[in-house]
Amino acid sequence: MRIAVLGAGAWGTALAIALAAKHDVRLWGRDAAQLASIAATRTNSKYLPGVSLDASIRVTAILAEAIGDADLALIVTSTGGLAATVSSALQTAARRSPDSLPLVWACKGFIKATGQLPHETIAALVPVGTNYGALSGPSFADEVARGLPCALTLACNDLGFATSTAATLSGGALRVYSSADLIGVELGGALKNVMAIAAGISDGMQLGLNARAALITRGLAEMVRLGVAMGGKPETFMGLTGVGDLILTATGDLSRNRRVGMLLAEGKSLDTILSDLGHVAEGVNSAATTLALAHRHHVSMPITEAVNAVLFQQANPRDAVKALLAREAKAE
Repeated sequence: MRIAVLGAGAWGTALAIALAAKHDVRLWGRDAAQLASIAATRTNSKYLPGVSLDASIRVTAILAEAIGDADLALIVTSTGGLAATVSSALQTAARRSPDSLPLVWACKGFIKATGQLPHETIAALVPVGTNYGALSGPSFADEVARGLPCALTLACNDLGFATSTAATLSGGALRVYSSADLIGVELGGALKNVMAIAAGISDGMQLGLNARAALITRGLAEMVRLGVAMGGKPETFMGLTGVGDLILTATGDLSRNRRVGMLLAEGKSLDTILSDLGHVAEGVNSAATTLALAHRHHVSMPITEAVNAVLFQQANPRDAVKALLAREAKAE
């Protein structure tokens, strides 16, 4: 398969590396200077240092060269850049062929400007009959780039497309499962980042492994409640894009969202944390939208409320934890 990977950050580069063993891969990004450096050195020193790109990966800052005769566009930008990248890819693809270009995106979170899930925005942009979907699951870019085992889920608007494409993308250390639950898969990818911030706060306060386990478990319960209320399938949240991604993001040292929580517990301001981080922490962008959706669907999400209070209302993390512990006891 000819795959255009659109987005040359850490995750886009990692997926390009992982897929290149089996597919014809082109890697595109907006920063021409960065792409020239990657092409010359075969290393993305800015976002994924120490990992080499195979010589077969074509690196370009020209979108038409990346799209070319691609069979699939794999969009690996932030959620904030997804709509613009999809629009550009579709316009470019329309010049080369009347057939619609299948789209898969690998970003997690809500569209900040609208509060929509990615597939809701994409559905309004693509021609009728276009196959599209979300690739998600527990995955740190550095490990995928180094060829360590990873399992992901591909959820699409058409189950046949999801099944065939998942089988095609699977290979080597990368295993891809198929799903038709776009709502559940995308919500899992967005909500787990909020819970990871909570787990990071707990770890930063040195509350122990028992507290972390409790937060992860009760956080998963919040995810399921909202997911089902919005039309997702409960079993999706028991899989890779729910509990799997939650465990990784809430416990892994490479997790940016967990890192945000830990630094908040140390008393650092959110502005300082995000400035020093140098990467997108989608949990910060997703927290307020998650709480708004909880209110809209009349779903209780106390951990999400506590995270929002710390992020945006200058609540003391210790006070937020005390408030959670003081909640009235009830059946699980």
